[in-house]
Amino acid sequence: MLGPVEVRDGAGVVIAVPAPRQRALLAMLALDAGGIVGHARLLEGLYGEPPAGAANALQSQVSRLRRTVPGLVVEHHPAGYRLVAGPSEVDATYCAELLAAGRGLEALRLWRGPALADVDAPFADDARQRLEELRISCVIAAGTAGDLRDLLARHPLREDVRAALMRALHREGRQTEALEVFARGRELLADELGVDPSPALAAAHVEILRAQAPHRGVPAQLTSFVGRDEDLRRVAKWLQENRLVTLIGPGGTGKTRLAVEVASREQGEVAFVDLSATTDVARALLDGAGVREAGLLSAGALSVEDRLHAALATRDVLLVVDNCEHVVDDAARVLGAVLAACPGVRVLATSREPLGITGETLSPVSALDDGAAVRLFEDRAQAVKPGFRADREVIADVCRRLDGIALAIELAAARVRSLPIAEIAARLDDRFRLLSRGSRTAAPRHRTLHAVVEWSWDLLTEAERDLAARFTVFHGSAGLDAAVAITGSDVDTLSSLVDKSLIEVTGERYRMLDTIRAFCATRAPDLAERHARWFLARAQEAEPHLRAHDQVEWLTRLGADHDNLTAALRWATVHDVGLALELVAALATYYWCRGLRTEAAQRAEAVIRACGETAPPGRAQEYALCLLLAWPIATGDQSGRIGQADALLCALDGPPRYPIMTMMWGMALGAPENDSQTWHHRNRLIGTDSWSRALALVGDGLMARMQGDPIAGRELLRRGAEGFERVGDRWGAALAHHQLGEIALEAGEPALDAIGRAYTLLTELGATEDIAELLVVRARARLVSGDAEGAAADYDEAFEQARRVGSPLVQANCHLGRAELARRNGDLDTARAECDRAWELTPGGWYSPDEMRCHIAFERGRIARAAGDDAGAREHLLEALRRAVGQRNLLTEAAVRAELAAPAGP
Repeated sequence: MLGPVEVRDGAGVVIAVPAPRQRALLAMLALDAGGIVGHARLLEGLYGEPPAGAANALQSQVSRLRRTVPGLVVEHHPAGYRLVAGPSEVDATYCAELLAAGRGLEALRLWRGPALADVDAPFADDARQRLEELRISCVIAAGTAGDLRDLLARHPLREDVRAALMRALHREGRQTEALEVFARGRELLADELGVDPSPALAAAHVEILRAQAPHRGVPAQLTSFVGRDEDLRRVAKWLQENRLVTLIGPGGTGKTRLAVEVASREQGEVAFVDLSATTDVARALLDGAGVREAGLLSAGALSVEDRLHAALATRDVLLVVDNCEHVVDDAARVLGAVLAACPGVRVLATSREPLGITGETLSPVSALDDGAAVRLFEDRAQAVKPGFRADREVIADVCRRLDGIALAIELAAARVRSLPIAEIAARLDDRFRLLSRGSRTAAPRHRTLHAVVEWSWDLLTEAERDLAARFTVFHGSAGLDAAVAITGSDVDTLSSLVDKSLIEVTGERYRMLDTIRAFCATRAPDLAERHARWFLARAQEAEPHLRAHDQVEWLTRLGADHDNLTAALRWATVHDVGLALELVAALATYYWCRGLRTEAAQRAEAVIRACGETAPPGRAQEYALCLLLAWPIATGDQSGRIGQADALLCALDGPPRYPIMTMMWGMALGAPENDSQTWHHRNRLIGTDSWSRALALVGDGLMARMQGDPIAGRELLRRGAEGFERVGDRWGAALAHHQLGEIALEAGEPALDAIGRAYTLLTELGATEDIAELLVVRARARLVSGDAEGAAADYDEAFEQARRVGSPLVQANCHLGRAELARRNGDLDTARAECDRAWELTPGGWYSPDEMRCHIAFERGRIARAAGDDAGAREHLLEALRRAVGQRNLLTEAAVRAELAAPAGP
């Protein structure tokens, strides 16, 4: 029925049902296949107002339908008629089943045109409308941009279709188009309906703005995969039999392209990690695996490698680790440890030399054979010059003289737009002679590739050469504004280098291939200081936006330039400590909102060491902020450093340049006593801007809550949340709503609204670990409301997210929550075991474990009391009380004392 009504027999042959009334009757019965359709409903659906004798006419139509379609079983019942058919025998029902099973593309293929296209009966309009909704759902589920665009043209006000099209375009790397689709939709909704985009459409917009994980998944390829079919089969087979396969060969042979093609055919989870722009292998792997280093609300900190192992320990994932050669020793060490600690991880690496890890399987990637090389040349040449044709023997000769190296062939093919194939061949001959006078100890393919790159350099204009050399100052990639401003070049020259394959474009970012970058860097002027100062200006420009409505957009911008910011900071740390201090200070809010606290601490620690024990003239605030940022990873007695930071801040006569300093000061030094000199001075340092006032309200609210005054805490946090929402800071608002939920829980009041608001805000930020923490709070709220099943589901979801990001603290909280569930269900053995797991997972380090272990001891006391062990209960509760007093947590202390005072017995 998903098109004209058709009946097919077991062999697939169409059986015609020419009579319109019989087609309509069959369609009505098929829409409820297997169920009884009443007489009155059939008559109304076929005739509208049934004429006299319609009942007899219906019986006659059924008889004729049975004769028309032999084998069709239409049973008569006292209440009506029933078509005997299973769900898979009716395309509409089967389509719905496929859709429910997540097989949207298969469901869409069932459609042959408009539903019930040849049925004209009173019931048909409503039925067609229902089936049209089914078809729309199929198009959305299939997620193909072309079908979605056509559908949106017919239903321009359907926000679900618009959101699906945006996501489809984004998956294809067409981020700008996706954002344009949103902008057009927002205008249309405002003009036609006078409304703003729905939360679902706004969420899709935020997802695309926030997307900043270039290493996750398999990179989309803009060109076809040519040749290497045997390599493809061999590597795929070896990956099934071995946990580490390394593609080795000289630069330009196509190792990365082969690895991406192999990975794209994997059925399970794949993470792609490019090491070309980093020297920190563990952190690149952490980012590539989709792991945020720390949550926005988390207090815990682990080493990068510990977090990596924790995140991958129970995942079945293929890590594609590209460009290992320049960090081969570190790559071997880190990957060896991952393979030893994480049994479900497999690694497909590319390198110019083996990693040297026990169990490594090497797969050399050598030259393309003649047939594959010619096909590759023709494919790439036709891409730059549609209709390109040339003698295949001449092409084969060019490819052989390029040693069949893929990059060399692609660079040569890109020149057919401006040079005849014979001229290309002649120039290659010149370059080979030039290269033959070089070192005879170098690998032949390396010499040939170098010759191709040098030849490409010789074809550039002076302006293009200058830009190519200057572009090597960038790390990873660069946006258009940075590329033009730092190199001092122009957009036309940049576009010309893109056309000539010296620079590639991914989305709106420009990147130079590593081999070409290495060649051009030897001719580059020293632009490192200019690069560092430009990115300092970008960070300073961004900082206030990170506390405003465009927070996500600016986090995305800085995230795209993370490698450049890191390189600028490293250079400045060595060459200009004043500039380094300014960079750390300008990036502090970015590091905090993205959860990069350990990285921030490492960068700040390096700058402090470069500065020495005193702040440079005019940089006291930046130096103090570095001291506060570095505190979490510092070892030994830090009282001197914290005291130094305190003294520097106390010397200020007004609010600091970077408002986040006030928050960092409070975190490092704790809450001063009310009306103390320190308390009054800190209040004087709080800025008059709206964000600072909101932060002060939330800080005071947190302290009021911890000191046992929930009424004042609630009011302060409510006002703080409103303040953060007015300025557009999702991080601050989420923190306030989270704490409001906690207060409601402690008061035995409904907490889900506040927790839900915090959840929405954290989702917009993409704060995976914070969401996991919040799910733990939501589970507690569900349990208080009597929804034990919902609480268990939240604990499971939180645990899974915490496991994926490697957060032991959140996992410990989940085990503690499960212990309470088990105790309430009377399963005390399970409750004790869950407490033991929570204890084992409680982290140490600079984060004090006392608060968590206080709660574990508290729960153990309640379990012992439920078991009738009053002595054991008292022992555990006294331990909880000791820890609560040590933490000066009056709230928890009061709860423990109340439990101790409760009557003995279960």
